[in-house]
This record gives sequence, C-alpha cells and structure tokens, in this order.
Amino acid sequence: MPTTEKMRKQVQDLREKGLHVPDIAKELHLSEETVVWLMSRQEMSEKPPADIYIGWRSLGVYSSRLTHLARIFVDIIMEECARSGMEVDGVMGIAINGIPLATTIANEMDIELVLYRPKRSDVEEDVAGTTLSNFAGVREKRVVIVDDVLSSGKTMKDAIGYLRANQAEPVMCLSIVNKQQFNEIEGVPVRALIRTHVV
Repeated sequence: MPTTEKMRKQVQDLREKGLHVPDIAKELHLSEETVVWLMSRQEMSEKPPADIYIGWRSLGVYSSRLTHLARIFVDIIMEECARSGMEVDGVMGIAINGIPLATTIANEMDIELVLYRPKRSDVEEDVAGTTLSNFAGVREKRVVIVDDVLSSGKTMKDAIGYLRANQAEPVMCLSIVNKQQFNEIEGVPVRALIRTHVV
C-alpha cells in the first residue's frame, strides 16, 4: 500500500497533467474528499478523511487472472439471473478499468460488449456520458454495468441514467470492490467481490 507521501505525489502529478479532483479520485480509487486533503498543504499529523485505498494490480497484469475474475463475475450474474428470472443481453464496461473486466465477462458469456465513457468533470453540460460507437449499442437491451471500484456511486448512477435515457434496462452493477454500504443504486442491485468498511 502506498504511503501518504506517495499518494500526495501521485495526486500532484495527476493535477499537473490537468486532471480535476473528480478525475483524480476515479484514477486513484479515492474519495474526492481524500484527494482534496492530499492536495492541501496541511500537516501530516492532521487526521485524513476516512477512506480506503484500493490497488488491484496483481489481478490486472495478466489476462489469465482477469479471466478467472470474470468467471467469478459470470457466476454471480448467473446466480442473480436464476434468483430473479432476469436475462442479460450485454455487459457495459466503464472506462477505463471496467473495460477489461467487461470484455472478459462478455467473452465468457458470449454476449454483447458495451463500452461507456463517463462524463469528464471539466464538462459543464448536463451529460451522463457516452458509449463508444465501435461497440454494441444499448437500445432495448438488458445490461450489466461493470467497474473495478465503486467509490461514491456517482459513476454507476450516471451509467444507469445513461442506459435508461437510451431505452435500455440496467439489471445489475458489478465491481471488484464496493467502498459503500448500499446494496442498490437507483433500484439496480449492486454486487461486489469485496465490500470495505471503515472501523
């Protein structure tokens, strides 16, 4: 796990590259409050906001490991399908880290792959994001949304809003880690391999 000083340096480097607080938070899997605290020049003795750093590089460096992870997700999807009677037409990966997971899940299930790019934080328009046109569309499809870490839930909420606005049905949200205590977002079930708690 990186030290606070290393995380401050990462935040500073990303800031110098032009990223805004929400984008830095997404990139480092931290809350926006934690990013603001790391950007400040406060003394190290001041207590940081309650947050948990998530690093899953050991899973991501080999495609075979992602395949094993995808098979666990497929098992979760199939369990939910059997329990609720739902069907799935596609898997939507949230850029960037949700894309390799969604790609592998879609391959394992032999269903359509949708790639979603969230709204950039520096865009003022009331846009929930967009899907990439070289991949599957969403209209009239039942879609599982996949990301690596669920932090505030805002990105998932925007993805759900995008699907509904485009006549699709979000049926489940999946993540490796859920840093929140909720089991659903906007009425859509949330499932994760790991749920964190600050104690």
